[in-house]
Amino acid sequence: MPPPAAPAAPSPRAPLSAADAKELLKVAALRATAPRLAVMQLLAEERRPLSHTEVVQRLGSGEWDQATLYRNLVKLTEVGLARVASEAAGVKRYELRGAPHSPRQLHPHFVCNGCGGVSCLPEVTVAQDPTALLALGAGWREAALAASVHFVGRCPACAG
Repeated sequence: MPPPAAPAAPSPRAPLSAADAKELLKVAALRATAPRLAVMQLLAEERRPLSHTEVVQRLGSGEWDQATLYRNLVKLTEVGLARVASEAAGVKRYELRGAPHSPRQLHPHFVCNGCGGVSCLPEVTVAQDPTALLALGAGWREAALAASVHFVGRCPACAG
């Protein structure tokens, strides 16, 4: 009997239980350490991608140092559980990754020229049917699924 499938990573703003996070880490052959679980749960609950500095501000209250949190962001990215959603202004911002070929993976981001913030936008702002990418040839399909879409301008707070 094949092993049970790992739970898909949740959509942004959805809580990630410790049990689901541990299962995702197990499938990725990573140990479920306390800082790794905390980083995954934080990324799952946020409404936008977070920089390393923002992760440190939220989780680094003395329990874990900056280097530990950074190494965990890098490791989660290396194994495909997280991704760099934006590198606007030279700052990497991370988000929890969805299941392969998940429409959630295709959501665009808005980069503000004013405040430098990066926000997630609903999938429908790019296409009504983001799964249309699955009809592309294998090479283009994989390239499109790994790509990032960014809108650049002034966010509502800076424009108003």
